[in-house]
Amino acid sequence: MNKPEQGNSEYDAEHEYWVAQRLAKNPKLAREYLKIMLEDADTISNEQTLLRALRQVAKAQGISKVAEAAGIRRESLSRALSDKGNPRIDTLLSIMRAMGLQLTVKPISA
Repeated sequence: MNKPEQGNSEYDAEHEYWVAQRLAKNPKLAREYLKIMLEDADTISNEQTLLRALRQVAKAQGISKVAEAAGIRRESLSRALSDKGNPRIDTLLSIMRAMGLQLTVKPISA
């Protein structure tokens, strides 16, 4: 069997599964991963990168568990964190709290 190519949906699914498995085993890694993705979201010019990282951490913690703790339906969580997601700030904050995290503000480094 050939290895799926990057950009292929099979590859993307395997990659997301692999990342979620690593994040599930190491909560500190999950926090650092999200921190880096949040800091880089504007420099990468792709907020979808942050949503993908949040989705991977949610999968690592359990989508249903995170959705319940955030007070939203599982389907709503999946939609909010999808590649086409555009969650409202209150939804984003609820998801972050449910993951045991919070957004922070700091000055931009020169």
